[in-house]
Amino acid sequence: IINKGCFPLQPFLKEKNWQAPQRTLSVWTLYLGRETQAGPNVNEVSRSVSQIIVHPNYNNTLYNNDLALMKLGTSVTFTDYIRPICLASSSSQFFNSTLCWATGWGKLNKTENLPVTQPLQQVQVPVIGNKQCSCNYISTDATITSQMICAGQQNKGSCQGDSGGPLQCKQGSSWIQAGITSFGIPCALSGFPEVYARVSEFQTWITSQVAGTTVNFVTVTSTGTDQDSSFVCETTTGSSVRFSAELSLVTLMTVVVYQVLLQ
Repeated sequence: IINKGCFPLQPFLKEKNWQAPQRTLSVWTLYLGRETQAGPNVNEVSRSVSQIIVHPNYNNTLYNNDLALMKLGTSVTFTDYIRPICLASSSSQFFNSTLCWATGWGKLNKTENLPVTQPLQQVQVPVIGNKQCSCNYISTDATITSQMICAGQQNKGSCQGDSGGPLQCKQGSSWIQAGITSFGIPCALSGFPEVYARVSEFQTWITSQVAGTTVNFVTVTSTGTDQDSSFVCETTTGSSVRFSAELSLVTLMTVVVYQVLLQ
C-alpha cells in the first residue's frame, strides 16, 4: 500500500507450498483477526479451507472474472476484531471521485517491502470511472471491462503483495466491499489507477454458489452527476508505449470467505 496508514484487520490467506497445485485444499490456511505478519496477534484465529470455487469464466488474458470463493472448514465466531463485510449489490453506483479505501500488507513502493512488524496498511483512493480508466490504459495490453473498477492516484494506491485485498467504501456506518485488487502498473503511478474486480458484477454468481448461506449485498449510491459518462479520451499521435511487461497481475482472488454452518 502506497501512502500507508494503519487499518484494524483483514483476512490473511497463506499457502504452505507455493509449488503445490492451486486447488489443493490442504495447503491453504486462512487467518482472521491478524494485525501484523510477525505477531503476536492475540485476536487471531485460523481456519482450514474445505472448498475452493473458481469462477468458471476466469480469463488470464483479459483478467475478467478475477475471483474465487473459499469455504471455511469450520465456523468462526465474530468478535470486535473479526467481522464480515457487506458486498456491493448489482445496482450499486460508484461515480468518479467516490472515496474508498484499499488495504494490504504489500510493498510500500516498487522496491520497498512492508516490515513484518508493521500493521495492516490502508490508503484512501478515489474511484476512477471506467471510461477514463480505459483511456489511461490504452497504451497497455489491458482492457478495462464492466467487470472491473478502477481506483487510485499518484502516490496513493495498492502495490505488489496487495493482490486479492479489498477495495472498500463506507456508506453511513457500513463498510461495503466494492472491489478485489487485481492488477495495475506498479505502483501508484500518475495516470494509472489500480484495477479491481468489480464485486457488484458478481452478485448473481456469488449467490448461486453459496445457496443456504446469507450474504449481505448492499446498494451503494453516489450523489451528483457521473462525470465519467461524458468523458472523452484525448487523442494522441505517435507510437504507443507498451507497458505489458510492467503489468502486475494476480491469479485467482478470494471475494467471499463463507462459513460452513455446523449442525
